[in-house]
Amino acid sequence: MRVLIVTDAWTPQVNGVVTSLQALSAELRGLGHQVKVLSPKDFRALPCPTYPEISLVWNLWRVGPVIRDFAPDMVHLATEGPLGWAARRWLRKRQLAFSTAIHTRFPEYLTSRWPWLPLSWGYAWLRAFHRPSQAVLLSTERMRGEFSAWGFSHLELWRKGVDSRLFYPRLLREVPPQPVFLYVGRLAAEKNIEAFLALDLPGVKRLVGDGPQRQALAAAYPQAQFLGYLHGQALADAYGAASVLVFPSLTDTYGLVMLEALACGTPVAAFPVAGPLDVLVPGVTGVLAADLQAACLAALQLSREGCAEHARQQSWRASAQEFLARQCLLDGESYAQACTEGALLAD
Repeated sequence: MRVLIVTDAWTPQVNGVVTSLQALSAELRGLGHQVKVLSPKDFRALPCPTYPEISLVWNLWRVGPVIRDFAPDMVHLATEGPLGWAARRWLRKRQLAFSTAIHTRFPEYLTSRWPWLPLSWGYAWLRAFHRPSQAVLLSTERMRGEFSAWGFSHLELWRKGVDSRLFYPRLLREVPPQPVFLYVGRLAAEKNIEAFLALDLPGVKRLVGDGPQRQALAAAYPQAQFLGYLHGQALADAYGAASVLVFPSLTDTYGLVMLEALACGTPVAAFPVAGPLDVLVPGVTGVLAADLQAACLAALQLSREGCAEHARQQSWRASAQEFLARQCLLDGESYAQACTEGALLAD
């Protein structure tokens, strides 16, 4: 089967969306499917103002011909950016089915940056994008309930996984002389990182990742160690060397970094909000509390073996199979009709 995934988030970005789509693509190919990821790398793009890590495609007129030439059996629009909107327009014009996914709470992110912007406006924009989707994929049952309350329909569950071949418990040669509290993710306002950095904790604070807030945070908290982006083995080693992963976000839809940390045997401290509530087992794999400092200290007492055992139960292969089960295949006859010369002239 020919699977087309359209995403505005792709390498060199480092985030949960990119990690999920890379894992999905690899697993689908392992299952024998032909996969094409349509990303900013296939077009001309400009850095997003105030967030240069994000690329914004501008020659969007090429999206339709690329879809036509690949002739997919199914199309998944992974993001609500310029590429997602362009592909959506082309597919709707030809009455071709597609699925979408909600990876990010954009309304909350927009409001955190521009407080004057009503949350309802962000959700109206998001609802408009996903309304024609045959299946809107969400990571958790909690998210399905929340977005249903905001008026979204066709909501389906697509759970994420973890790469157990890379992330697994490692025996350290030396026990750290003091606790290591680790943050992994984008260094951006919506991640609420200062709630972690401002805590009075023993030991060391380390941050893996980069983003628009890095320079300001490094200047305000010089005692913290900013390691930049880490990948592969280096990232797994950072998880394994940490005593606790601290997840201060209040708006994440899931938080893959928590699952990766658990797979390495590292417990998590977080606020009791959506995301951590769906990933963690309180008192077993993490501690959730409104007092993040108390959660960090309590998480030091949790069993690393228990954390790793919980994460081993979730695989990317199972996630990819669930993804396939939620898809609608494009009708071959209607797709052929959409690709006639007359339909293309309508672009």
